[in-house]
This record gives sequence, structure tokens and C-alpha cells, in this order.
Amino acid sequence: MKPNKPKYTLFKNATYAMEGFVEITKHESSFKLQLVLFVVMNIVSWMLPICFFNSAVLSLSLFIPIIAEVTNSAIERVVDLVTVEHHIMAKRAKDAGATLVLLSLILTGLIWIVILLDAFKIV
Repeated sequence: MKPNKPKYTLFKNATYAMEGFVEITKHESSFKLQLVLFVVMNIVSWMLPICFFNSAVLSLSLFIPIIAEVTNSAIERVVDLVTVEHHIMAKRAKDAGATLVLLSLILTGLIWIVILLDAFKIV
């Protein structure tokens, strides 16, 4: 049996990554929402009257939910590939992926709160 792994090249891997990005963007409404939030909040982070470092931290933190959403989408696709029937382990895997996204949003929110409280000397 031939392994399901194409020969590695940087160009091919970049192409596969872009195909994955396009596929997730087309088929995942939650990912589309994450991208909109990413763009809007990036603009906000750079328009705030705070130092460059704080803006950079806020901006970079916005990648956390995007990465979590991509991971969750991958988990969901693998589960759907394995079974279309309801199975408790499939549910647990999908729920774990959803938890990852939730925790990433909480973490990002906390980063924003801490940075903004410090930047505006509220605490």
C-alpha cells in the first residue's frame, strides 16, 4: 500500500495550506466570522493611542482564535470522515474542538483586558 503522503516541497506545502484556507473559508461560517473579527480588531489595535509594543501584542493575540478555529475544523472533518453516525466519542472529539475555540477566545479577551488596563493605567 502506498502511503498517503506526497513528496515534501515548500511550494507544494504552501499550496496545500492555501487550499485548506480557501476550503475552510468557503465552508465554515464560524471561521468567516473569526476572519472578520481578526481584521476589525487588528484595525482597532493599531488605532488605539497605545505604544507599538502593546498594539503588536493585541494584534498578534488575534491569531490565537484563528489557529484554534482551524484546528477545530480539522478535528470536525476527521470525525466526519470516520463516521456519519452519532457516536459518543465523535461528540466528545467535536466538543473538545469547540472548547479549544472557546478557551482561545477567553485567552484573547484576557490579553486585551490586561494590555488595555495597563496601557490606560486603569489599574
